[in-house]
Amino acid sequence: MSEKVLLILVDGMRPDSLEKAGHPFIEEMKTKGSSTLEAQTVMPSVTLPCHMSLFHSVPPERHGILENVYTAQVRPIAGLFEQLAAHRKTCGLFHNWSELRDLARPGSLAHSCFISGAAYTYEAANQKLTDQAIGYINELLPDFTFLYLGLVDEIGHRHGWMSEEYIQSVYDSWECIERAVRSIPEDYTVIVTSDHGGHDRTHGTDRPEDMTIPFLMTGRSFAPGKHISDAGIIDLAPTIAKLLDVPGNKDWEGKCLV
Repeated sequence: MSEKVLLILVDGMRPDSLEKAGHPFIEEMKTKGSSTLEAQTVMPSVTLPCHMSLFHSVPPERHGILENVYTAQVRPIAGLFEQLAAHRKTCGLFHNWSELRDLARPGSLAHSCFISGAAYTYEAANQKLTDQAIGYINELLPDFTFLYLGLVDEIGHRHGWMSEEYIQSVYDSWECIERAVRSIPEDYTVIVTSDHGGHDRTHGTDRPEDMTIPFLMTGRSFAPGKHISDAGIIDLAPTIAKLLDVPGNKDWEGKCLV
């Protein structure tokens, strides 16, 4: 199989915001590839626990991160970056929220780029990170790149989930997504998702608005127009490993979606 993969995560993006945002590239991805607007994240539906579960394919009670503060795992599990690096795959990380630095252990990344959303605004940081990721992919053709866009979550906390400002931030994030996808080689598999949703000006509960996330996947392994059923955030690491022809880690609990 051995594909190259770009994973884009828009923090705090609710599935029901996609139709309201109305960006044309959303429908293009759904038509060209496989998708679901009913995937589930983990509890607590908080950014760092959700990301740890995505990259380590276990629920928070297993990796031990229950809030946005990293603590070392008591029984360490190799995450996606470590698993790929062990099989000589090159990985890049692009993020504008500093706590995500702990998703990768030392030595597992070929490249890392952090541009502070707090310092430069998340609007500017999203744009700058997208530019950096495009340049990195086109120059070095890494096997796996993770691009994190933090604007939507920031706006959700500031103005409220599903507010006018929030919907605009979703649209603006899809502008970055479209630019990234159209600027890199066409043979890259692209996965767009989120870590959690939100309600009012918060998230972290087991409410459907917080727990439901989208998956949109395009590439030669994903059938056009197919609906993905029974999917969760812990399924992404095994799926990406399979796409890159790398075995999943024995401790991972998620299932492969291809």
